[in-house]
Amino acid sequence: MAATPQTYATHTRWHPPFHFFVVPVLLINFILTVVQLYRYPGWERGWWVVVALALVVLAALVRLNPLTAQDRLIRLEERLRLREVLPAELAGQAATSLIRGQFVALRFAPDEELEGLVREVLAGRLTKPAEIKRAIKNWRADTLRV
Repeated sequence: MAATPQTYATHTRWHPPFHFFVVPVLLINFILTVVQLYRYPGWERGWWVVVALALVVLAALVRLNPLTAQDRLIRLEERLRLREVLPAELAGQAATSLIRGQFVALRFAPDEELEGLVREVLAGRLTKPAEIKRAIKNWRADTLRV
């Protein structure tokens, strides 16, 4: 459980070993291999640039693939919640009209605010996930995230 209440300002999830160790080390490694290739051109150093780039891409995929799976689950959870909380017609319209980022942003809205926010999104007054999150008055924390 979070020590402080989660808000729009504090909801970003940082994983220190990944964000502050793995990513910087791999980026520095890539830069150093490019510098080495520039200073001492050759096939072997060129290959190490390719390997360093592959490691950077691998790190990105290690982060993005679980986030994609998480977003699919959030979208499913939110569709189920829409059915429970909203009038049937509005829930159906939202389930077919909202995009992934909007579903993901709405997960932070409590049930009491959900209908109003969904109506705002469907009306086009709130379109971007950040706008939706900022419009939430009573933040519903989500601490079980990748």
